[in-house]
Parts: sequence; structure tokens; C-alpha cells
Amino acid sequence: MGSTVIDIPDGEGVVPGSKEKKKKVGDICCQFPIDLFFKEMKSNKHMTRKVIHSIKVGVALVFVSLLYLLDPLYKQVGENAMWAIMTVVVVFEFFAGATLSKGINRGIGTVLGGGLGCLAAIFAQAVGGVGKAIIVGITVFIFGAAATYTRQVPNVKKKFDYGAMIFILTFSLVVVSGLRAEQVLEIARDRLSTIAMGFAICLFISLLVFPIWASDELHDSLVARFEDLAVSLEGFLIISFNSTSHSKLTLMLKSLVLHMLLSISTLAQGFSKEYFENVNEKEKSSFNFSSKCKSVLHSKTKDESLVNFASWEPWHAKFGFCYPWGIYLKLGEDLRDLATTILSLKGCLKSPTQPSESNTCRQPVKEPCEAIVASLAWTLRELGESIKKMKKCGSEDTILPKLKTVRQELSQIPGPSTLGTNNLERTDGLGLATFMYSMVEMVEKMEELAKHVEQLGQRGGFS
Repeated sequence: MGSTVIDIPDGEGVVPGSKEKKKKVGDICCQFPIDLFFKEMKSNKHMTRKVIHSIKVGVALVFVSLLYLLDPLYKQVGENAMWAIMTVVVVFEFFAGATLSKGINRGIGTVLGGGLGCLAAIFAQAVGGVGKAIIVGITVFIFGAAATYTRQVPNVKKKFDYGAMIFILTFSLVVVSGLRAEQVLEIARDRLSTIAMGFAICLFISLLVFPIWASDELHDSLVARFEDLAVSLEGFLIISFNSTSHSKLTLMLKSLVLHMLLSISTLAQGFSKEYFENVNEKEKSSFNFSSKCKSVLHSKTKDESLVNFASWEPWHAKFGFCYPWGIYLKLGEDLRDLATTILSLKGCLKSPTQPSESNTCRQPVKEPCEAIVASLAWTLRELGESIKKMKKCGSEDTILPKLKTVRQELSQIPGPSTLGTNNLERTDGLGLATFMYSMVEMVEKMEELAKHVEQLGQRGGFS
């Protein structure tokens, strides 16, 4: 049996589905030259780096394969050439710092594991008989258990977990093979030399041929988050005070109609999603700040790994030795706290206790809040620009005094008690108080952020 979709016009006599489709076409035409261009550029840059990394790994594998392919080299290393290939496969990472970290960890783990394993094997062979197997079992247990325990120590796990794992592997292989092999030292030496060859090839290609620095990625991603939160604040500004007002009765009726349409047509499903955002299509496409805030919230794991890799990297560009990468973690945490506050403002605006735009409780705070949010967005851009150009932002002279002024402006905004309670519902006053508290909390977190940026400039040697 066929189904019929009934178009229900809105209050202005326009069918929602057709209105939405018409605006989307216009938005696509308007946004294509700018939005899509920058998205394409960003995507192409990341894709180019992926291609470069893939080519570099392929070249490294070709070089280590020559140990097998060329007879003179094969006579020197023999079957141990397989260890060089394995080293390239497991050590070569996307970022230069990650490659250096894994390579050094693998080298330290191999040298320690191989050295101690050779000593244990030689001692076991000297004992001989049944005691040889007993000594091998005891040493494997002691060193394996001790190394595994150290892997659970936070400071060791963060930087040397891979090295501890390689130590366990190498030590166990050398000791156990020493039971059957007579030339333990020669085998360990050959394997160590081939591992060193593989690591040298990885290091040369990773650091000298189109290097991809984890420090640059961390620096750029942190700067981008300042801009994302600034855009989020501006989006919040438009959504807060320029949204279309709806009476509660009208909202309930339209909600009922939209739920009916959800069960009838997928077109109505898209329209429902647009409606409940409480902004028109143009505003939503320009200021989709929720996704930007959520991307900032999910950046902690990425920051920690990039800081770890960046701390291994050599001096390059403006990033010298002992650069204060730990402050980047503090800045990332501050930005995540700020993103949480911005999202809480969005939840506050959607709360049933929040007064509508037509309410007399909301109108007096409109212009002051617009100015305050604009000032906060400017502050975020200034701080981000300071980190991007590695120049002192002068937070003590400009940023912090401006935030102090913003705090004073917030204190002067009339609260529910000063607006009068005759024409206000109790829930409206509660909603406004929650909103103002979130604004004050945002200013406090911005001050903390400015102090950490100033600290980064001092310890990082910003000009």
C-alpha cells in the first residue's frame, strides 16, 4: 500500500521541507568558495603528509632489504638481516619524535637485555648439568618480573614502556637460546649490529628527509583550539540573543507536529533537527560551535602523546632543547575547562528555566553580554596569536586588565533581584542567575589561561 506525505505549512504559510531545501542550496553556493576551499586545503595537507610518510617507510624497507639482496652484505650479516627489517617495521613512526623515541627505547632495551642475557647464559653454561636449566629459569623469572613491574610505574611507562618490553624479549631470547647455542656472544653481537643498521636508516630518513615533527603538530593544534573556542563564543553570541522567540504553547504544538512528521518522512526528520537547534540554517552553518567545543574536549590523549614525542626531538626551528612542553599540557587543560563552560552555557540557554528573548528579565542583559562575549573572543585570539608567532602577549599589561574590566562589567549587569520580581517568574530568575554565574566562571578560567600563556612565553624564550 502506498503512503502519502502531507506537507504541513508553518505559521508563514511555507512548507518546512521546501523552505529547508531552498536555503541549503543557497548556503552551499555561498560557502563553496570559502569554507570548502579551506577544508580541502587542510585535508590535502594532511593527506600529503600521509603520502610522504608512506614513501619514506617504503624507501627505508628497500635499503634494509639490500642486506639480503646484495651478496657482499649478506655474507657479513647472514640471516640476521631479518632483524634490520623488523626494526624498520616496528620503529618507523609518523612523527620524527616517535621514531626517535622507539628507536632509542629499542636500542637501550636490546643492549641491556642482550648484555645481561649473555652474562646469565655464560654463567649457566659454566655451572653445567641440571643447574644450568635452574639458573636460566630463575634469571628469566627475576628479570622478567622486575621489568614487568617497572612498566607499571607511570613515569617509566610514559617514556620507556617500549624499551622495557624489548628488554624482556631480548633477555629471554638470549638466555634461553644460550642453552642450545655455543656462540651466544657472537649471535648477540650480529643481531645488535643489524638492529643498529635498521635504526640508523630509520633515523636518517625520518629526521633528514621531509621530517614530520610532533612539536609542530602540537603547536599548531593548540593554536587552532584558541581560534575554535573564539568562534564558539561568537556562535554562542548569535545563538543567545538573536534566536527566534517562541511561546511555550507554540513550542509544544510545533514539537507535536514535528514528532508526527518524524514517523512519516525522513525529510521531516532533518527539519526537526534544524528546528530544535533554535537557530536558522544560516546561523547554524556559520557557528556550529558545539562540535568545535567537543573536539577540544577530546584532545587530552592526543596532547599527551604529542608532548611525549616532542620531548624526544632534537633542536629544530624555534624549538630548542628543554623547551617547556609541559606547559602545553596545562594550556590544553585550561582550554578543555573553557570548552566545558561554553557547552554549559549552551545547556543553560536550552534549559526550561531560561527566560525567553521577549521576557523582561533577558532584555536588560543583552547588550552587556554581547560586549563581554566579544571581549572574551578577542582575548582568546590574542593569546592564540601570541603562541602562534611565539611572541610575548603582555598579559600583565593588556590581557589581564581587560579581563578585570570584563569582570567589573559582569558585576554591573542587573540581576534578578534588581530587575524586580512582579513581572518575573521564579524559574526565569533562576535561569538568569545560572547564566551569569557561568559567565563569571568563564572569565576566571580565561585569567588562568592568560597566566599560563605568559608563563610559556617566559620559559620558552618568546621575543
